[in-house]
Amino acid sequence: MTLGKEPTATTGWRRSSYSTNGGNCVEVREGLAEVVPVRDSKSPNGPILTFTKTCWSDFLHSIQNGERCS
Repeated sequence: MTLGKEPTATTGWRRSSYSTNGGNCVEVREGLAEVVPVRDSKSPNGPILTFTKTCWSDFLHSIQNGERCS
């Protein structure tokens, strides 16, 4: 995982279908070959966390299986 300001494109970002208008959302940018950028929807020009596709997949799998970090 890295932290940065790339990619800067304004298209390709999406929110989870579970997100509400409460403002506590993250957005994920799709369509990149090697990485999955994630940002705070309240701060689209703020920092971006960049995960490898494998790391992001493992993270989603953990959530879907109810696993929690201790």
